[in-house]
Amino acid sequence: MNIEQIYTGCLAQGAYYIESKGEVAIIDPLREVQPYIDKANADQATIKYIFETHFHADFVSGHVTLSKKTGAPIVYGPNAETSFDSIIAVDGQEFKVGDLTIIALHTPGHTMESTSYLLKDAHGKDHAIFSGDTLFLGDVGRPDLAQKAASMTQEELAGILYDSLRSKIMTLGDDVVVYPAHGAGSACGKNLSKETVGTIGGQKQSNYALRADMTKEEFVKEVTEGLLPPPQYFPLNVKMNKEGYEDIQDVIKRGIHALSPDEFEVAANETDALILDVRHQTDFAAGHVPRSIFIGLDGSFAPWVGSLIGDVKQNILLITPEGREEETITRLSRVGFDHTIGYLQGGFEAWRKAAKEYDTVTSVPATQFKDEISLKKDIAVFDVRKQGEFTSEHLDGASNTPLDFINDHLAEFPTEKTFFVHCAGGYRSMIAISILKSRGIHNTVDIAGGFDAIKEAGIETTNYVCPSTIK
Repeated sequence: MNIEQIYTGCLAQGAYYIESKGEVAIIDPLREVQPYIDKANADQATIKYIFETHFHADFVSGHVTLSKKTGAPIVYGPNAETSFDSIIAVDGQEFKVGDLTIIALHTPGHTMESTSYLLKDAHGKDHAIFSGDTLFLGDVGRPDLAQKAASMTQEELAGILYDSLRSKIMTLGDDVVVYPAHGAGSACGKNLSKETVGTIGGQKQSNYALRADMTKEEFVKEVTEGLLPPPQYFPLNVKMNKEGYEDIQDVIKRGIHALSPDEFEVAANETDALILDVRHQTDFAAGHVPRSIFIGLDGSFAPWVGSLIGDVKQNILLITPEGREEETITRLSRVGFDHTIGYLQGGFEAWRKAAKEYDTVTSVPATQFKDEISLKKDIAVFDVRKQGEFTSEHLDGASNTPLDFINDHLAEFPTEKTFFVHCAGGYRSMIAISILKSRGIHNTVDIAGGFDAIKEAGIETTNYVCPSTIK
């Protein structure tokens, strides 16, 4: 028996490769499927089944392409309806992979088709549960994503999730290994652990949602409390996962279209394409094509693209570090953005050498910012971290305008007075500034290094104090 977790940090997503006696099962594959095929070939094995735990919202799965390339059937749980051929398993249905048995356990609540897969070893002993978005390490799946499709409230779905966890998963032995679909950084839960593999026993001890004495009412309240609106691209990815999509190789072939600076400028002016610059934030600050949006590859690239661009049908022109064009197109396609129409050949340096107009971002070190606030009392500071980060600790007088919802805060930014922007380390603040500049708000100053640098500079911050500790 060979179980491999294939984890993709950008998406905080775990796919699984299970091999036994020359037969392979793949669970929740990524859209680029060749690595699974190559792995099976190296093992002299055949991919027998492709299991999907549910219709994913945060990424486009590789099930359709992998099935076409290998002939392996796609398996979903009860209630799933697809536009392509698939096996809709009944609760408890068994599938043999070599001398292993995989059992479909219907665990609705995150979505109504959500299904976990219990793996029994060659001796029939429960070995592992592939829990999808039903059970994470430290959390459970959010119950608000499937409200419209299920014609239910998030509270009703949370109640169903409570029953699924307690009747199907918490009854398993404490030594059963838990392999979830996501870890920390995913928007599919609130409190996901950085760990990516655990056990049922460990989760009973540490996961707030699995407390033995927890009532359904308490579970519903705690699981639904503090849920932020889901990213706007989620339903678009669900649609693609249900109905199918274009082969990623065709998407890459179309997107790998090199454009000279002159051709790039024409394309930018004559199409509705968004210019996406994926270099490092310091490179973007030093010079970038006017009105381009920065979302760096070396960060949570795909989720931020999905959250901030939203429309997967948006045409995109790319500015990348040289040699990373195909990687960028691939990572865009993982979240359904298939309409890259070209990239700037030679990167930004080619644009500069062609004497094209470019823009910059004013960025100051935290030590200089400290000098500024010692001289002036009316400095405007905008903190684009998440609300929880801001609440925990922040600069006194700063405004919280989370990057996720920056478009809802545009009216709050001064149009003439210079203001400062920061996040935790500098990545999100540069994204925010690029969005503001694309909307004509140029009076921005980035605090380099973000809140980490602010604290290192010894600038006074405000710590949140829980009211219950105040006497």
